[in-house]
Amino acid sequence: MRRDRVELEQRRLTAARLLERGQSEAEVARRLGVSRQSVNRWAQTLATAGRAGLQRAARAGRPPKLSETELRQVEHCLQQGAEYFGYSSGLWTLGRVAKLIEQQWAVRYDPSQVWRLLRRLNWSCQRPSGRALERDEQRIARWKKVEWPRIKKKPWRSGAPSSSSTRAD
Repeated sequence: MRRDRVELEQRRLTAARLLERGQSEAEVARRLGVSRQSVNRWAQTLATAGRAGLQRAARAGRPPKLSETELRQVEHCLQQGAEYFGYSSGLWTLGRVAKLIEQQWAVRYDPSQVWRLLRRLNWSCQRPSGRALERDEQRIARWKKVEWPRIKKKPWRSGAPSSSSTRAD
């Protein structure tokens, strides 16, 4: 479950306001639906660092290599097509996208990590249908309806002689 950092910050600041009005930690915990230990921790932070100490922390983890603006630029490049960037086919592979990012923004991504970026951009894996461009659906339908029933193996009529050497007549 993802935590809404803004909502958590609002809860801490509400607790700070209630504590500053003189309400007990137990009452604040009851009103906000949190544990008394959390309210106690917030009260200690409020006493030492003030309201600034209760504000939400910066994003956790390693900062992204590409900014949101750069990610949108990557998406724009992908929409132009792989042929635009000199590839013989229009297929974007993870390796091609990684190479594009390295050439355009001097940021190196392993192809396995490029997939995470593409998902953030709401791009999905597309596989070619594998059907020939020359495929004639009407001729295929006719063949299935007329030719296939004519040539397919038919069940034996009852009483017909068997060609099996193991069947006793």
